[in-house]
Amino acid sequence: MNFILYSDVNDHSISQSLGRPEYSYYFVLKAYRPVLESLGRVHVVSSVAEVDPLYQTLQQAGQDCLFLSFSPPHKTPVDLLCPMVCVVAWEFDSIPAEHWDDDLRHDWSRTLARHGRVITLSSHTAEAIRRTLGEDFPVLVLPTPLWERFAAVREQYPITPVNPGTLLQIKGCIIDSRPLGLSADGLIAPLAEGASGRASSEPTALTWRRRAFISRHYLREVLRALTAKATQGPLWLIKHNLLCWYREAVRDLVPVPVRILVSRLMRGPTRPVPGVVESTPESASPEHPQAVLPDTHRVVETQVSGVVYVSVFNPDDGRKNWHHLITAFCWALRDVEDATLVLKMTQNDLSTYYVELLTLLSQLSPFSCRVVVMHGYLEDEQFARLYGAASFYVNASRCEGLCLPLMEFMSCARPAIAPDHTAMRDYIDSEVAFIVKSSHEPTIWPEDSRILYRTLRHRPDWGSLKLAYQQSYAMARHQPQAYQAMAVAANERMRRYCGFTPVQQRLVDFLAPQGRAENAPLLAQVGSTSC
Repeated sequence: MNFILYSDVNDHSISQSLGRPEYSYYFVLKAYRPVLESLGRVHVVSSVAEVDPLYQTLQQAGQDCLFLSFSPPHKTPVDLLCPMVCVVAWEFDSIPAEHWDDDLRHDWSRTLARHGRVITLSSHTAEAIRRTLGEDFPVLVLPTPLWERFAAVREQYPITPVNPGTLLQIKGCIIDSRPLGLSADGLIAPLAEGASGRASSEPTALTWRRRAFISRHYLREVLRALTAKATQGPLWLIKHNLLCWYREAVRDLVPVPVRILVSRLMRGPTRPVPGVVESTPESASPEHPQAVLPDTHRVVETQVSGVVYVSVFNPDDGRKNWHHLITAFCWALRDVEDATLVLKMTQNDLSTYYVELLTLLSQLSPFSCRVVVMHGYLEDEQFARLYGAASFYVNASRCEGLCLPLMEFMSCARPAIAPDHTAMRDYIDSEVAFIVKSSHEPTIWPEDSRILYRTLRHRPDWGSLKLAYQQSYAMARHQPQAYQAMAVAANERMRRYCGFTPVQQRLVDFLAPQGRAENAPLLAQVGSTSC
């Protein structure tokens, strides 16, 4: 048997394709390839136009052939001579069964019916297809076989609930909440002074408990500035943190005339906080100043330790719900210094989320926990360090077609915080993860230009996510045996779910009815392990 594989993203374009909708299909193809190679010859083509000429050549040599298209159905052809199967990743409860913009390709039911069978990555997708095409429609649920790939990571980075310290590197940039000097005060214009010398508005009175919390936070930041290496320099950081402390903790206690005088003396010629846009005087140009983005062409590094949470996602993907992921973390562990949330962004363009991210972190400040954002492309060794650094993987998505990063970290024996909906329902439960509760909400099909509500997704509960952060931190810190059991269970779940042998057997069973007599020796060779 010959397998012809195609994905719009390939080895040459992957580093430039971060954030594209077809980005994940490349990794699915890459994961399937070893299993397909165990069953026959694999040919990877760079365009669909190469499929039929290759098929005719192989057919003339008397060899069977099957084309696997790792693309969504509306981008998959239906008029090829070569027999084909579409590999579909889908996260909603129904597939498009109508077309729009006078383009029949948007009707997935038409395309899949023409193909006659389909491979999906989850039972959730299979159920959505069968709701439209019937219970008897041939659907193979085939998760990507990736468990064996992480044997070296499991050996090199053993299970550790509290990370003693790991150096993370990336070619790009690292945005770290600690050296930024975050302050919500930088997000608003200064108070306007009236003719009477009084400010136009007064801040809401703070409780003494809140003043003490703010003071303790900025005291730690001043002490950290004396020892940490930062691009701004220790003197600037100390001055900035003292100014933030004054503004947020004690300014309202100072008489207004003295307050104005002190404000003028303390303000001085300060350097701007990266990404925080300062107010512009009326006499200045009305054009909104642009944020100065960090350099993304150097290899940079940072050290993480303690209880480390990791999540990998595209910030432009509205399904990923990343604002809740950050806000729940900072709220749940805001007074905990050794809790770190590492976010690896799969997006090429830093400008699409940089100001939004800095604004969100500034709104949440002050907080003692740490948020580290990694922007850029990670090589395999650099990614291995990230796997090894994690105490937990976090997912707060509204829906998932598979969630490869979650499966990868679980295959490295890292337990999770995640919902148990859509594709994650196949492998997430309370034995391997802290469950984030969710409920249904209406949404649109992503490609539907009409923006009509035709399907459902899930709405994760923010309070449940916050509680999961708190409970997982308590487990990592105070229940190492319980953490160990959950990590071992996560690894075992992935071995059974996405190990090479069970995935191979599923594929053999799916292809067997299509095969000829010459396939019999092949099926005998691949074993009979049940999945």
